[in-house]
Amino acid sequence: MLAMSSKRITVITAGLSQPSSTRLLADRLAEATTRSLASLGEGVEVEIVELRDLAHEITDNLLTGFPAPALASAIESVTKADGVIAVTPVFTSSYSGLFKSFFDVIDNTALEGTPVLIAATAGTPRHSLVLDYALRPMFAYLRAVVVPLGVFAASEDWGSGDETTTTLPDRVSRAADQLAALVAGHTTSRVDEFDDVVPFEEQLRRLSQD
Repeated sequence: MLAMSSKRITVITAGLSQPSSTRLLADRLAEATTRSLASLGEGVEVEIVELRDLAHEITDNLLTGFPAPALASAIESVTKADGVIAVTPVFTSSYSGLFKSFFDVIDNTALEGTPVLIAATAGTPRHSLVLDYALRPMFAYLRAVVVPLGVFAASEDWGSGDETTTTLPDRVSRAADQLAALVAGHTTSRVDEFDDVVPFEEQLRRLSQD
């Protein structure tokens, strides 16, 4: 029996409270993506990054340009992932400042080609367009491959425990399937533009032989 390959999924959640609906949505998306990848024959390693725990380090990095060890570890987890799930609460009709600040400290080419599933939570469905006018453009700027279906969850989407009254589980499942399909074909290897550079000593040796 062939061993399954293993894909790395990093989940970014910017909820400020504990527990939070943002973390709950992030967990559901991670679970659905894991199931979908398993159905494709892929093993999965999932890492959760809680931005509330890194708030001070993110601010310090913005001021100094240097990440503390915990933040550096989170950045590495994101930039080396085969897929990213990014979930933010909606503040003032957009992503949270903490969420934006985290991605501000990441090099703007580090997510190039990385599949990203975007999601957001809010108290009212009036903010559902935040996925398209705020999150999608930001990740497009970062050169990520954004999953076509984003997931927005308002308070009413969680229902009273009866999931037959809401379309949220269906949206989570469909978005997870889309992410899994992209992740299954993704590789984190990147071509180093300096791989073919001839060392200076070798150039001198070749010149001396001419």
